Amino acid sequence: MPSIGLFGGTFDPIHNGHLHIARSFADELDLESVILLPAGDPYHKTTPRTAAHHRLAMAEIAAQADSRLAVSDCDIVRQGATYTHDTVQIFHQHFPAAELWLLIGMDSLLQLHTWHRWQNLVRQCRIAAAPRPGSSLAQAPAPLQNWLAEALPQGRLHILQAEPLPISSSQIRQQLATQHTSPDIPPEVLGYIRQHQLYCHTGA
Repeated sequence: MPSIGLFGGTFDPIHNGHLHIARSFADELDLESVILLPAGDPYHKTTPRTAAHHRLAMAEIAAQADSRLAVSDCDIVRQGATYTHDTVQIFHQHFPAAELWLLIGMDSLLQLHTWHRWQNLVRQCRIAAAPRPGSSLAQAPAPLQNWLAEALPQGRLHILQAEPLPISSSQIRQQLATQHTSPDIPPEVLGYIRQHQLYCHTGA
C-alpha cells in the first residue's frame, strides 16, 4: 500500500525549512510522495499576504528538486474556508488504496482538538508532527490526552525525529523587502520572486 503525506501551509514564500521538513517526513515515514498544499483561505490564520497563484507557482518550482515532492491546488480552488477534514476526504477519493499521513507542526498538533471534525479526521489518516521550539506533547490539553495515549503506541501518530531548521517566512519576507535576497529559499524560487517583484515592500 503506497503511503502519501499531505503537507499544508501558507508557503508565503516556500523556503528551505519547509523542504527540509517535507524530505524528513518522506524519509522517516517511507512516503512515496509528499503533496504540498498551499492554503487558499485558511481559517486558522490571517489571510496570506501573497496571491495564491504565486504561492502555488513557487511551491511547484521548489518541488522540482525532489521527485518525492508534488504540489496540489486542492485547497486553493475550493471556495470559502478549507477544512483539513474535507481535504483528507478528497485525497481518499483520489487515492483509495493509499495510506494517508497528515503532516503538521507540533504547534498545530496541540490545537488539533479545535479543528473541524477532528475526531473523525484522526480516524481517516495517520498524523505526523514536526517539532517546534517551545512546543511539546507535555503541553497537550486534556481533550487530546486520551487520543494521544492510544495513537502513539498504535503508530497512528509519529513525532518527527529530524530537527527543524531555524527559518521563518516572516524573516525571509523582511530580508526580501530590505535586501532583495535570502539564503533560505531555493535560487529558482528567488528568481520567480524577482521576476514577479514579490515582497518588495513587505515588512515582517
